[in-house]
Amino acid sequence: MTLQQEIVGNAMQMAVVNLSPGQTVYCEAGKFLFKTVNVSMETRLGGPSGGGGGQPQGGSSGGGMGGMLRQAMGTAMQVGQRALAGESLAFQYFTAQGGEGTVGFAGVLPGEMRALELDGTRAWFAEKDAFVAAESTVEFGIAFQGGRTGMKGGEGFVLEKFTGRGTVIIAGAGNFIDLDPADFGGRIEVDTGCVVAFEEGIRYGVQRVGGLNRQGVMNAVFGGEGLSLATLEGSGRVILQSLTIESLANALRKAQGGDKQGPTGGVFSTNAG
Repeated sequence: MTLQQEIVGNAMQMAVVNLSPGQTVYCEAGKFLFKTVNVSMETRLGGPSGGGGGQPQGGSSGGGMGGMLRQAMGTAMQVGQRALAGESLAFQYFTAQGGEGTVGFAGVLPGEMRALELDGTRAWFAEKDAFVAAESTVEFGIAFQGGRTGMKGGEGFVLEKFTGRGTVIIAGAGNFIDLDPADFGGRIEVDTGCVVAFEEGIRYGVQRVGGLNRQGVMNAVFGGEGLSLATLEGSGRVILQSLTIESLANALRKAQGGDKQGPTGGVFSTNAG
């Protein structure tokens, strides 16, 4: 069943979702705005995934006590992953009862929202905290970008992963632009904080800004990007945002008389985030 939704607003968008009788949508705690009275709300640990976190409370994945134990262990693993990633531990589920219902959701930063349609063939990956809401048929998971790529990538170390079929709604800061690296020779390089989401099949990496030479040092010290850029390779859809959380935080500090960016805007920044 397709999720009927409309994204409204400009500088701070929100998603208005119309639910059919019995249809369920879930969101990350803190993203809910409003609902009609015939829509029930239930808070659960974990989300729809192989771990069983999305099953109704009191339900069972089969096998009596064994099934309950497997479900509990799956939920505990999922909650542990989210805690390690710094994500919210709980999800809120909304179900229309006795007729059609309406629910509203929003992100936490001024910017755009986007509804992604999953057909079961390709997963989507998104930056940490991009998730807003999804149909109960969409599975939510955490993907850790391993090795040196993750440690150098900052924002890219922890990714949200969406699989299954249905609609998932994400949000970011500023304005969005959709790109396909295949249209630009198969590879694009972006600020690590500008990546919102990308389809499975896109190869994500992190590279040093320039070499260990005079120009490389100039890029790192005065360029405002630090030492690394994110690389996106392959063919598929990529969504970038025009505003990074770090730049927004620095602008707010500067407006309050506490400029933490430093005179160069590069590796000399005193931002601790």
